[in-house]
Amino acid sequence: MKLVVTDGATLSGGGVSLDGFRRFGELVVYDLTAPEQLAERVGDADAVLCNKTPIPAELFDQCPNLRYVGECATGYNNIDIAAAKAHGVTVCNVGGYSTDAVAQHTFALILHHYSRVAEYDTAVRQGAWKQAKTFCVMPYPMQELAGKTLAVVGYGSIGRKVAAIGAAFGMRPVIATRTQPADCPYPLVTVDEAFRLADVLTLHVPLTEQTAGMVNARRLSAMKPTALLVNTARGGLIVETDLAQALRDGVIAGAALDVLTEEPMGATPLADLENCTLTPHVAWTPLETRQRLLEQAVENVRCWLDGKPQNVITAP
Repeated sequence: MKLVVTDGATLSGGGVSLDGFRRFGELVVYDLTAPEQLAERVGDADAVLCNKTPIPAELFDQCPNLRYVGECATGYNNIDIAAAKAHGVTVCNVGGYSTDAVAQHTFALILHHYSRVAEYDTAVRQGAWKQAKTFCVMPYPMQELAGKTLAVVGYGSIGRKVAAIGAAFGMRPVIATRTQPADCPYPLVTVDEAFRLADVLTLHVPLTEQTAGMVNARRLSAMKPTALLVNTARGGLIVETDLAQALRDGVIAGAALDVLTEEPMGATPLADLENCTLTPHVAWTPLETRQRLLEQAVENVRCWLDGKPQNVITAP
């Protein structure tokens, strides 16, 4: 069997390796693959492993040997699932591998906003503490998380973890989810209610036709002027021009984003706003998280070859 990795640079290195796939046959790894290179590189391969490489409908016509696409991520909006199904190609993703890491980064962004650690560290390094007349220097107002309403939009594994961490901080979680959870200990609200109630609103939903642009001028205008918006899910959930305008006008107090609509970052209107914190899609990147990702991706291939595929998005 031949396996092709289309964007190995996004997966390997920094303590993790793609060698686990070699047990299944010939492995060809490309660091990155441009759209015009994809069909030639996949060629006669039986399986493709990708992270963010777009897998369009025409690839399945151009590469008739292809029988398996392994999405080395949870989100699979880069793959034309309908075309894969029509061609009898199995698509599997990796779910749950990043729950702890993304929840951790979500709260790193929240604490960055409320505890002002970066600003105080900068002030100390610039001599503010040495020059102080008292034991304490406090030019940057801090706030407690306890008592604040944490609106969690999406109640999958990450949303559940974020809500539990928020509750441990003494926050009041409320949950907006399209499916009715059987065991949710927190109040359930609509998406519009979540925006209206939130002191902190955090997004944990996939990017679909239904969720694209769900953060828009209308919903932002309903939020508290003191509210913080956090997105560690997918950039396309937010209409960036609407968010930028809301941040400039003080409609909300701040935003903290690990994802953008265009990645690598393009000409986003959010880039130069002081009340918008940006990190470069790193919530999923702790070493343990990436090791777990590749272990699960390898196991997905093994199960498919055994005729018992797991984490199936579509299959013949």
